[in-house]
Amino acid sequence: MRILAIGGSGSMSRYAMRATQNFSAVDEIVIADINKEAANSFASTLNNKVSAIQLDVTDSKALKNSMKGVDTVVNTCGPFFKFGTPILSTAISSGCNYVDICDDWEPTLDMLNLDSAAKLAGISATIGLGASPGLTNLMALIAIRELDSVSKVFTGWDAGGTSIDETAKKQSVNAAMMHAVEQITGKVKIYQDSTYKMVKPLKSIDVNYPGLTTFTGNIIGHPEALTFPHYFKDLKDSINLAHGGSVGSFVLKAIAELVNVGLLSKNKAANVFAWLENQGSSERNLSSNYLPVIYGYANGLKNDVPASVGVCLSNEQRNSGSTNNYDAIGMGEITGIPLACGIKMLAEGKINKSGVFSPEAGHIDPHDFITDVLDELSKAINKPLGNFEENIRINRSWE
Repeated sequence: MRILAIGGSGSMSRYAMRATQNFSAVDEIVIADINKEAANSFASTLNNKVSAIQLDVTDSKALKNSMKGVDTVVNTCGPFFKFGTPILSTAISSGCNYVDICDDWEPTLDMLNLDSAAKLAGISATIGLGASPGLTNLMALIAIRELDSVSKVFTGWDAGGTSIDETAKKQSVNAAMMHAVEQITGKVKIYQDSTYKMVKPLKSIDVNYPGLTTFTGNIIGHPEALTFPHYFKDLKDSINLAHGGSVGSFVLKAIAELVNVGLLSKNKAANVFAWLENQGSSERNLSSNYLPVIYGYANGLKNDVPASVGVCLSNEQRNSGSTNNYDAIGMGEITGIPLACGIKMLAEGKINKSGVFSPEAGHIDPHDFITDVLDELSKAINKPLGNFEENIRINRSWE
């Protein structure tokens, strides 16, 4: 397989490409970035499968030419609300498979609407295959499959649960912080009461997670809220939430409101968020009721009785207060490694269905994928993590 990694020297892609270079089914990787020096510098740290080119994705002719002879386009070039749809469209017209980590809700439905074109071209495209979206979708899919019918899906994560990559921190306004500003300001799209709605973000929602005391999540604009209703037509509610950190704080809401009324630019708000992130303590409050760092939740019926299921990264080690290997996993690993595993599945023919899909579409086996992610994460942090059963906790309301 020959891979074109667009935005390949960025902070998330670096983790994906470090893993991907070692896959036997991958023959060549081309790191494509607008910053030629950064692309060359990063490529030089990898093995001899890897080369680099300069690419401006706003140059449609250059973008098309860069895909000649390519089997799979890997897109980590943000912001996705600007570049996601045109890059996917070019990949389809070039006959290239495609995978990305799109975490913006705005282009998501437009990208899924390219499904017919992808089927006609005979290519497979998966959008949002990182941590959230990505792992969250597959965790929620596991939860859905435990129930007979589903009316509500939540995906969510602990906003204080992972650290920002050092490469990203060095940027004046890193992409993660700009993404955060976009998804907590203005209005965002969710699925509620069986219809898509535009709502103000950061609104509090109670999560009746089985086995835990009810906790509060805050609405964040994200693709998961839109993709689940695309596949599960009987859903009434599909919402993405964040908890922990400063996500529900007065300070964050005040910053968002200043942006909304035009008194603070999005760039400046992103810099404030980055500063707040750097001030935050790496220590976590430990309790027997520690909230999940990343999860999928489904509510519906089981044997005609109301029921719910939560699927999350196990926090039993974390609750013990002892040093554990999860602490070595940052945003780069938890986002980039799932992307690498998607590339591996494409290269090995384990993802082979034509069309444009989000992770929960059914073309990816959740157990196999998450098992592969755990294995590659172990390699990335050079620490053992164990198997699926040791790391993924399934809470059922009827148990």
